[in-house]
Amino acid sequence: MENQFPNESQGKVMIGSLSDVERVAFYKKTYAHVAGGVLVFILFEYLLLQSDTVVNFMHSMMDGYKWLLLLGGFMLATNYAESMALRSSDKNVQYLAYGIYIFLEALIFVPMLYMVTKLMGPSGSEILYQASIVTLALFTGLSAAVLMTKADFSFLKTGLTIGFFIAIGLIIAGTIFGFNLGLWFSVAMCLLAGGSILYQTSNLVKKYGVEDYIPAALGLFASLMLLFWYILRIFMSRD
Repeated sequence: MENQFPNESQGKVMIGSLSDVERVAFYKKTYAHVAGGVLVFILFEYLLLQSDTVVNFMHSMMDGYKWLLLLGGFMLATNYAESMALRSSDKNVQYLAYGIYIFLEALIFVPMLYMVTKLMGPSGSEILYQASIVTLALFTGLSAAVLMTKADFSFLKTGLTIGFFIAIGLIIAGTIFGFNLGLWFSVAMCLLAGGSILYQTSNLVKKYGVEDYIPAALGLFASLMLLFWYILRIFMSRD
């Protein structure tokens, strides 16, 4: 579930060269698309959870090497979607890439959300509500702090890259050797996701052109979903 960091764009009118009013317009478009992505994610998730075939298949992929294969396929497919959105100036292609990414996120969430909504009863609904509120509050707070202070968090890139590679290594090791990564791993991943949000937000003015609000939204949405994944795991571990 690790999102790619966008590369420097060439030949575009960069956000950093715009006036404050034009930047605000870009930010509004970007975060409106993040909100839209969340709504589409909810719709996709609802539809996927109605299918016993999808639920059973995703549960069958949770064991051992199948889970590694699923994660590997997920990462390859999402990287392709992100690359498609960033490299194309065609809005239809960008929306298609964003839609693919949202669908894949909804698919990978199926086993965990099925457990929360179907198997845990009323307590599951409360857990889902609490995790959603905490995730949105953290995402909003981190984004607002960066946009209001205009702080530069580009220095986080190296640490985040190393952190995500370590996380992937631990996930692979845990799957191969059969040990549970536990609560503290989820906490560490929340910190990584929070750092990713800070990085993505502070680099909006450096990494995207004026028409790149869809790729920008995709990057932020990816960090939001990573944060939600591990916050939900933390809340589930309490039950």
